[in-house]
Amino acid sequence: MSVDFDDVRAAAARIEGIVAHTPILTSLALDSLAGRRLFFKCENLQHVGAFKFRGASNALAILGDQAKDGICTHSSGNHAQAVALAAKQRGVPAYIVMPSTAPRVKVDGVRSHGAEITFCEPTLEARETTAAAVMERTGATFVHPFDDERVIAGQGTAALEMINETGPLDAVITPVGGGGLLSGTCITTRKLLPKARLFGAEPKGADDAARSLIAGELIPQTDPNTICDGLLTSLCELTFGILKENLESIITVSDEDVLAAMKLLQEHLDIIVEPSGATVLAAVLTEEFRALKDIDSIGLVISGGNLDPEMLP
Repeated sequence: MSVDFDDVRAAAARIEGIVAHTPILTSLALDSLAGRRLFFKCENLQHVGAFKFRGASNALAILGDQAKDGICTHSSGNHAQAVALAAKQRGVPAYIVMPSTAPRVKVDGVRSHGAEITFCEPTLEARETTAAAVMERTGATFVHPFDDERVIAGQGTAALEMINETGPLDAVITPVGGGGLLSGTCITTRKLLPKARLFGAEPKGADDAARSLIAGELIPQTDPNTICDGLLTSLCELTFGILKENLESIITVSDEDVLAAMKLLQEHLDIIVEPSGATVLAAVLTEEFRALKDIDSIGLVISGGNLDPEMLP
């Protein structure tokens, strides 16, 4: 494993005072629905409205003067906003490649931080070739949304904060798209709570991670169909290796489950959560998860809150 807990701990020190220490919220009503004690780590209240600011901030802090010509990335939204803000704070340009289908709220967020946006077709090949052209033109340094040890270490700080505050937990669950957040969470949780059970939450319309875990080999995402716009990417070899080593399973949920979970979170915690972030509550309310034994307390990382109502059915 090329990322370990020392990297997460170093990232936490590096980004202290830069990222927000997000709250943990609880609800007796949601506990009753789940039949367990639920602790929600609210990264929807992080700067740029998502956990992605942790990884981006750590990566740029490590790069330092190497990134003087700017930072480039490709992203459908939350990582794009995170890189844009992190670059602005360090006084370097940000060049963001976004698919033409990116939610307007996330495009507006990137623009608000002064980044240059280049739109492309909504395919991985188009993202990569467009980003390569941007880097050749600008000399910018690339920071991948999840296939980057520095980014994964930064994302692991969310679980570090959560566990330090909650104490022992029986299980921890996060959404999974490219796997950066869940990988960092696995690394942190395995060190601090070696007996805790680890889960991912994924939409059924983009379940490549679940299928990869079952098959024991990396299965690329093809033709995803879900309202969870932040979970459309495939795992990479780095994140798949970490998840395969640590995860018990990935719970898949329908878009209807996700919409119901979003409503519950707004009603009982008074927070706005984007579909990707609501997958964790949707997952623990499934019959599959309810059937699991010896789980009384669960830490749930809500990944983001950048909701675009125009994208919802």
